[in-house]
Amino acid sequence: MIRLVLLLLGTDFVRRSWRWLAVIGILWGVAGLVIFIDALDGKSYFPLRLFGAAMLLEGLVAIAVTMGGLDSRRRNRLRLIKGLLFMFVALLIFDPYPDGPFLLSMLMGLIFVIGGMLRISAALVVRFRGWRLALTAGVIELLFAVMILSPWPIPYTATIPAAVGLGLMISGWALLRVGYQLRNLPRYASVSLMTGRRGLEALYQPIIQTEPTEGRHRGELIVHVWTPVGSADGAIRRPIVDRYAAAVDRKGVISTGHAAMEVPPDIYISHYPGVEIERSPDQFMHTLKATDDNDIPGLFQPSYAEEAAGWCESTEKVVFHSLDYDYNRLKAYWEAYRQDNTYNLTNRNCSSTVTHALETALAGVIGRRGHHWWRFFRLLHSPELWLASQLYRRADTMAWTPGLTLDYARALHAVIHPPQVGWLIIAKAAWRRYRAHHAT
Repeated sequence: MIRLVLLLLGTDFVRRSWRWLAVIGILWGVAGLVIFIDALDGKSYFPLRLFGAAMLLEGLVAIAVTMGGLDSRRRNRLRLIKGLLFMFVALLIFDPYPDGPFLLSMLMGLIFVIGGMLRISAALVVRFRGWRLALTAGVIELLFAVMILSPWPIPYTATIPAAVGLGLMISGWALLRVGYQLRNLPRYASVSLMTGRRGLEALYQPIIQTEPTEGRHRGELIVHVWTPVGSADGAIRRPIVDRYAAAVDRKGVISTGHAAMEVPPDIYISHYPGVEIERSPDQFMHTLKATDDNDIPGLFQPSYAEEAAGWCESTEKVVFHSLDYDYNRLKAYWEAYRQDNTYNLTNRNCSSTVTHALETALAGVIGRRGHHWWRFFRLLHSPELWLASQLYRRADTMAWTPGLTLDYARALHAVIHPPQVGWLIIAKAAWRRYRAHHAT
């Protein structure tokens, strides 16, 4: 999450504020360590009921905003889910019966088990660069899950303080590490290229030599996605799997979908394998490894019109307006990227290409609006940014797929154009309704 905050605020904010970011990271980490240690003896001084009250109020706001029509856009479902989840956790905290802490422990333990298993399985199957570190992190996540699920060494009544402390330690360390690493970041460098996987290092110099020119190009930036189900011939439905990984048709052929980016009329980013990849289930598992022996020559499609004519229209689109992105930096990224046509299904594919192009184009978009520190803390509170960071983390430890790229682009679009809702907006709406009622 810290990575995305710094990406959207831009390198100028990072370069100017890295010392303060490091200080905040240290304070967060120390606070998290104190809260975690304090929770181990079961007599935590953490203000649990105050924490529950804050979650309850936040949940009520999210539900009121969604159900009251103050945010009628498609992404209001995310805020509704957030509100219901916050209220559920808050009610468990306030539950006077002894089953509340137990249920909270089981719920959080299950979340850590799923996260650890996903991380371990992805590291073993994909074998991306740094997979051993990811494997170790997955094992640690499972160990923490065991600590939560069992009443020792973390009592059930201390689950929430322990989780809050752990979260503060992790985010504090991330802020300290990223702030320190990026303290000498060149002015026009992209955080995305500095923290990405293999294949992005060659793009560093062309990007930092390109001065941002946001708003001068009037074309829309369109992320095109062909979902696995939409591009398969009579796909057999498997929820979640065919949304984020692959779909299988009636003949047993696997379809992974496709992703591309278009800025009419002169930029079309579409990286496609130059030779057909083996799609049979027997050989597909080996193809998933992000190793050099799975590198194949790739090709770049000339335009959306030609690609759609040769296949089909994209099934989903996410549109960013001209003021949302930097045309020159995107063009520099694409001109540098296409010098190497190497394609790897899980490491340098169509979706990862589009994702890093999008991040390069959006770098600093929120920072250019001013009030950096206020926006920094507001971004940390954004449910859409939390969703985007979770999608990025899963894709970075597994592989970018068209489904993940689609949801990631939607989440970033929601972060850039957040709904103007909250306590102040609700109060204003209530006041208007009150005056309208009394006027009649």
